[in-house]
Amino acid sequence: MRLRYLTLLSIVSAALTLTACETDLAPQALPEHDYFPLQSGHFVVYDVEETRYALNTNPVTQRYQLKELTGLAYLDAAKQTAYQLVRSRRGADDQPWLPDSLWTARLINNEAIRAENGQDIVKLIFPVNDFLIWNGNRHNTREADGYELRNAGQPYRVRATEFPETVTVVAQDDSTLIALDKRLEVYARQVGLIYKETARLSYCAESACLGKAKIEYGTRQIYRLREHGQE
Repeated sequence: MRLRYLTLLSIVSAALTLTACETDLAPQALPEHDYFPLQSGHFVVYDVEETRYALNTNPVTQRYQLKELTGLAYLDAAKQTAYQLVRSRRGADDQPWLPDSLWTARLINNEAIRAENGQDIVKLIFPVNDFLIWNGNRHNTREADGYELRNAGQPYRVRATEFPETVTVVAQDDSTLIALDKRLEVYARQVGLIYKETARLSYCAESACLGKAKIEYGTRQIYRLREHGQE
């Protein structure tokens, strides 16, 4: 009986130690960090729609669900606290989740950083203020990429759900008679990313169709939040 008690005590002590270690690793949270929550077990599920356009063919659209689960905190190579983002994918509700990719995220000083496909990108700057501008590629070797923050603290609706406090990050929003280049993301407090749109489209430039936004080729990808919670 005493042996069983000591064994149980050891297990509980080990669990408490691991919890304390993870708590020690977690960076000090600020109210603004609610737009970029990093908490183990937090998950989001998106409905993703991808459409590809090509000359003389019908557009090809693919729809699927993407889940992102925040893992445990750890110290990266630079001794900075980071979290794994475990990404899974499925075609429909009745299909199993299959592994997709493993990204990471961290909060360093006033920056929210995600490592996407091996590249560190500054997704948000704190505190959030309208017209705040920064280089999203400041921590990688790519050419400078200007991000601008808009609509801080404003509501935003994704399908039937309205999120009362959001912020929009615009990385690109160029539209001409012959092309569209658009990249934006919307973040909500206590949820994170709720909407994402990326579009690179080329329009017909002939006189008969110029200015009519007739797509000749390109891609469009849209993420819409489906659900979120804690596991």
